[in-house]
Amino acid sequence: MNRVDDATPLIAVSAVALDLETTGLDVAEARVVQIGGVGLERGRCRRDDLFETLVDPGVPVPARSTAIHGITNHMLRTAPAFPEAWRRFEQFRRKRLVIGYALGFDYAVLAREMALAGLLWQPPRRLCVRLLAQLANPDLPELSLDAIAAWLGVETKARHSAAGDAVIAAEIYSALVPLLIGRNIRTVAEAERASARISQAVRRHAAAGWSEPEQPEERSPARALAAIDPYAFHHRVAEALGGPPAIAKEDIPLLEAVRLMSTRRISSLLLEPEGRPGLPIAHYAILTERDVTRAIAADGAAALEGPAIAIAARPVVSVASSAFFHQALGLLDRHRIRHLAVADDSGRLVGVVSARDFLRFRASAAVDLHATIAEADSPADLAAAWSRLPVVAASLLREDIDAGIITQIVSDILAAITSRAADLALGEMREAGKGGPPCRFAVMVLGSAGRSESLLAADQDNALVFEEGEPDGQADRWFARFGELFTGHLHEAGIPLCRGGVMARNGAWRGSVATWRDRIDTWVTRPRPQDMLNVDIFFDLRPAHGAFDMAQALRTHAWDLGSEHVAFAKLMGESVRDVADPFTLFGRLRTEGGRLDLKRHGLFPIAAFARALAIRHHLPRASTGDRLRALAEREGLPSRDLHALAEAHAFLLSVVLDQQAADTAAGIVLSNRVDLGRLSRRRLTTLKDALKTVRIVRDLVRTIMFA
Repeated sequence: MNRVDDATPLIAVSAVALDLETTGLDVAEARVVQIGGVGLERGRCRRDDLFETLVDPGVPVPARSTAIHGITNHMLRTAPAFPEAWRRFEQFRRKRLVIGYALGFDYAVLAREMALAGLLWQPPRRLCVRLLAQLANPDLPELSLDAIAAWLGVETKARHSAAGDAVIAAEIYSALVPLLIGRNIRTVAEAERASARISQAVRRHAAAGWSEPEQPEERSPARALAAIDPYAFHHRVAEALGGPPAIAKEDIPLLEAVRLMSTRRISSLLLEPEGRPGLPIAHYAILTERDVTRAIAADGAAALEGPAIAIAARPVVSVASSAFFHQALGLLDRHRIRHLAVADDSGRLVGVVSARDFLRFRASAAVDLHATIAEADSPADLAAAWSRLPVVAASLLREDIDAGIITQIVSDILAAITSRAADLALGEMREAGKGGPPCRFAVMVLGSAGRSESLLAADQDNALVFEEGEPDGQADRWFARFGELFTGHLHEAGIPLCRGGVMARNGAWRGSVATWRDRIDTWVTRPRPQDMLNVDIFFDLRPAHGAFDMAQALRTHAWDLGSEHVAFAKLMGESVRDVADPFTLFGRLRTEGGRLDLKRHGLFPIAAFARALAIRHHLPRASTGDRLRALAEREGLPSRDLHALAEAHAFLLSVVLDQQAADTAAGIVLSNRVDLGRLSRRRLTTLKDALKTVRIVRDLVRTIMFA
């Protein structure tokens, strides 16, 4: 498992040893010419898990540097530039802890390279063997890589190649671990804290411009042990089983087996000579999607003509239905597979579970929430479901789940609660003698919920469209009362009424299809600055209840018309030209009570800019990140800047979510304001870099929106 937490023992880390070769030793000028890495598993170097690439630095390599590492300008002619080389390394690293020698130098060089490339530098968690060696033996007379290796008896072959030095650093780490344990330094957090206390080395490195060792962040014991999944220890495999397993005869052609799997929407198929169920597990072979993919990759379409049994796996790895999740997860990991047969107490087949089934349970609190919402009979029930969401979000944050996925989960639950509130309101309308809806209709969520970017401090942004009827006509009056009811239920459930009035209870956000089309036509063809305050979020609409097709048709009309009228998109872009800069003249962040509003200074300008530019180029993507990435692929648009904004937006989402989860636990009213004092030095630096990236929005509005 790649995840490393504070409490991870040094002897059990999954890590990557990193080394760079550069054009020089001055961090203010050095450029990377080679990146090397080697994996460590359970604290041991894995020489079969190796990475190395040359890097084109974009500048000549000095002869004195070539004399050390042997890398010439000629060798770098076809090497990738740094952004591509770093992307490949990050794919190799897979979020593992970084280990290396003198990593302060390497990180300072990497930070400069990232800045030059316009990328957001988010330093991976690290341990430096130079500092660890000093902790293990404070009396070492010399701390060079060669001296430390000689002291520990580590071979130093292939010195001054990135991969070679990475291997040496990995072997040094393995040799240091027992010595560190002897000094009562056993975990990653303990090693980080002890490294940071070596004040003399820290001051000397800082004076040279090196990146300082990381101080462990303040975390609760529960957070430090977040890698332990509680669901894995109190749910049994039987709970993850769906219907009966899919079984076919062994002589089934592969093509027919693939069609069967596609039709039944399953990722595995069990094979038995006669296709019989309920036999002992040893009677079966298993065919999976991965088996089919590998066969086609090897033999092309001809693979589909053979029998399925030819590529199926036997024996089938199985688990007892009474086993706990953690036992099944261990089998999947040890055998490097994605499917397990499930046996009853007598060893007979009762089903199949996949890694996907367990992932579903890992976020099962969110799954439970949807079930709770679907069965809610009152606003109080909805409130109970909504109040559990911060716990889900905090849990997912601890699992290093991407912030975009978490905001999508929050948005999905917000949409589900909106839908259930509408159901409750429909029932109340009937009970009050108002009857059912006079025509087809749809409830839509707008703004961040429509973009799948809802945070935990969400309020209501919704609208309603119905098939036909005039403003203040009979149908409109029915839906006005309906709108009052369901938005009132949402307010009771803890999702406050919108201060700007963007709700279906208000006539401006309710109407027939014809009324909405006229409204959109007016916004787009005769735009006025005063209309733009709330109009922009309509372009983020997402159907939540009722006739989804009606809502989608309205969205399509708005995007089609908006892209045809450049003046409208430009007026939308105006909203971000005057966003206040959060930095003082001295480069510090302006705070109020130690907090900074990251929606105002970061999330809003990026989202508004992406929306306006996406409308102009008719890219009706849902989320801000998707819009920016789609825009980056357009010829003539600044790809690097747009990707940088997407990265900054994702990082800002994660910071706000983390703060909101902490504020929930502390009983503080949720907002988009972040307490800078609780951020680690590393995250605060990244936050400043992200907010500096936001500054380019104003320039981009001027250069590409109004060009």
